[in-house]
Amino acid sequence: MKKVILFCMLFAGMATVSIAQLGDLTKQATAAAAGAGFDVNKITGDVMKQLTPGLALTAVQNPKVTSAVTDFLGKKASILPLLASNPSKYASQFSSLFSGLQGKLGGILNPSQLTKFLSLKTQDQQPFEPIV
Repeated sequence: MKKVILFCMLFAGMATVSIAQLGDLTKQATAAAAGAGFDVNKITGDVMKQLTPGLALTAVQNPKVTSAVTDFLGKKASILPLLASNPSKYASQFSSLFSGLQGKLGGILNPSQLTKFLSLKTQDQQPFEPIV
């Protein structure tokens, strides 16, 4: 019985140490992406400089689109390490993220603006892809 209790305490201690060392994975991924030259705020600013006049965004649409783009880029920063370690998983997750962005923008932009946005995507192979 003493061995079982000792084993359980040892297991609980190891689990606690492991969890503490993992920390917040989102912060780690964002820091890694920032270290790789992926600054979400800078890229958002650059993207919005092109989208605002390109899509003729209104004063009401601009903050909503900025928020959607920032959210998208933040999530992209968290999957960026997969680009080197597992490109197919990265592509799958990126596709899902972009579909989510497209859905959000569908509720913000009018149909002609959304069509124009999607045409910008076809000009670039991947939207919002920095040179990393």
